[in-house]
Amino acid sequence: MSHNDKEAKSLDSKEELKMANERRIEELLNINNRYVRTQRHLEQYSNISDPENLRHASKIQEERKDRMENLKNIIAYGKHEQEDDVENLEKNLEYTEGYLENNASRMDDYTLRKTQEKQAHRKEQLEFLD
Repeated sequence: MSHNDKEAKSLDSKEELKMANERRIEELLNINNRYVRTQRHLEQYSNISDPENLRHASKIQEERKDRMENLKNIIAYGKHEQEDDVENLEKNLEYTEGYLENNASRMDDYTLRKTQEKQAHRKEQLEFLD
């Protein structure tokens, strides 16, 4: 491999890393925005919300915190905890799919729609991590 080939490959690699980090930062901002909105909602309405919904929201918030921390580590230090993320996403996808199969007919439209959106987001995340 000639010096020019190595240089071109190095530039491509740097450009790919830059683009990947831009996507990661965008995802970090999106997750953070959802986290903040949910936190505000929980603070305002926790006294009137269904305890099951509160537990579910808390679980989602913990997942968001973990994902934000992981993205921060990848961007700042190049450390990747992808295996745990993939495993968790797959487990949550499977669990929620079973939950939907058993409870969709009893769920209100809003909760059902939001749960389905979350499932779609999990699938997107899996594609992103693969």
